Amino acid sequence: MSTEAQTITISPTGTHEDLTERIRRAGLLAPRRDYYVLKITTTLLLMAGCWVAFFLIGDSWWQLVVAVALGLTFVQSGFIGHDVGHRQISHTKQLAQAIGWVHMNVLMGMTYGWWVNHHNRHHSHPNNLDKDPDTRRRKVIFHVDEVPTKGATAFGRFVIRHQAVMFFVLLAQEAWRVHASGFQAARAGTLKRPLTELGLTVLHGLLYLGAVLAVLPPVKAIVFILLNQAIFGFYLGAVFAPNHKGMVVHRSDVELDWLHRQVLTSRNIRPGRITDFLFGGLNYQIEHHLYPTMPRVNLGRARPIVRTYCAEHGIPYVEVSAWESYRQVAGFLNEVGAEATAR
Repeated sequence: MSTEAQTITISPTGTHEDLTERIRRAGLLAPRRDYYVLKITTTLLLMAGCWVAFFLIGDSWWQLVVAVALGLTFVQSGFIGHDVGHRQISHTKQLAQAIGWVHMNVLMGMTYGWWVNHHNRHHSHPNNLDKDPDTRRRKVIFHVDEVPTKGATAFGRFVIRHQAVMFFVLLAQEAWRVHASGFQAARAGTLKRPLTELGLTVLHGLLYLGAVLAVLPPVKAIVFILLNQAIFGFYLGAVFAPNHKGMVVHRSDVELDWLHRQVLTSRNIRPGRITDFLFGGLNYQIEHHLYPTMPRVNLGRARPIVRTYCAEHGIPYVEVSAWESYRQVAGFLNEVGAEATAR
């Protein structure tokens, strides 16, 4: 569906306050520290297992398997950082910050303070082409009126012409972008505690590069790093891509209340044990955006409540399979790109 054809349907009766009362009665906003103790432990064990395997395998091309596994594990660590950034794990600022620093800065090389600021702005203004940093930073366009800005260079115009493919191709460099973002935020003066945050991020880089170069000769080390970072970036982007891309986009002159702003711009991925693990609970994107502080493990229980409420009040609730979500994203980008190219 092209952006010209998108419509915004506002329910005259549904309200976030009304829905929240049902969610509270179900007890779904209460902390789940037991779950997160287990989740943090298993994630750390996965990370440790990857590095143990790396040192045991030594100088071998079998390390490429480790590169893939480690790339996936980096994102699993990021899910913990994501959840603690939303205060799902702890409401104590110091503890939340410590968990975030460990799982993002040290284990991933991604600056926690930058991410919290960036992600909170996204949650406040999802798919708002004026304010959502997740749409503004992408090289692809989500509406034809973005062409003058994003199509100002030859490369930008090339991306727009082929954006249904280039969007996914560019995900492979997502890891390098998130590594650099904290330093860019510090340069812009928007990063709190820059010395601590960047020091921990640099520590990750030194430990990572030191380990790889100590075990592998130069050619294998370079191949390992490139593959590992490409898997890390692609997986990270592939998790976030289905959540909003191809859903309603709007400008700041469109006023939406919290309920409609979150539901109409979000898409769920049909749940399952494997899907819930691979997407870190973000496949319940509608519920997560409505209640960012809700523990990840409770989102599946909130889903039927939210879906029923939306049906009762005529609010579109979109849920599809993972493959269908990527098809919809590619189809949307192809249509908008073709519309822009034809002008």
